[in-house]
Amino acid sequence: MADTHSKDPLHGVTLEVMLNRLVEHYGWEEMGIRINIRCFNYEPSVKSSLFFLRRAPWARKKVEKMYLAMLPDKIEPAS
Repeated sequence: MADTHSKDPLHGVTLEVMLNRLVEHYGWEEMGIRINIRCFNYEPSVKSSLFFLRRAPWARKKVEKMYLAMLPDKIEPAS
């Protein structure tokens, strides 16, 4: 049977899941330092960040890049 799994690490990961994992890993303060956008620096919340990121493709790309950098280099295959 052919392998139908995507090799794209973002495949199946919603923006909300990505954002929650980044907040858990870095925290809002560090995220605001790495990507200087208002929704990370002033009264940050997942809701306000999602609203902004869905309307600003340039910012979403930066968040996706930060998420990919956070992922481990090699993911062990399941046995």
